[in-house]
Amino acid sequence: MKVGDKVSFEFAGKKKEGVVFRLFPKSVHLKVDFEKDKGKVVKRKLSSMGGKKPASKKEKK
Repeated sequence: MKVGDKVSFEFAGKKKEGVVFRLFPKSVHLKVDFEKDKGKVVKRKLSSMGGKKPASKKEKK
């Protein structure tokens, strides 16, 4: 999972789709379009999304 990826998640018992806006070690912020609120940012824990931790930014030599 990285910034710009489309992911689906549970919201109010339904499946919603959003775009990864910000990515942190234990959480993720998603931009979601609702009927009356376009571009709303929703915060979820990575463990609840079943996602993997983001790759470290260190390069291996």
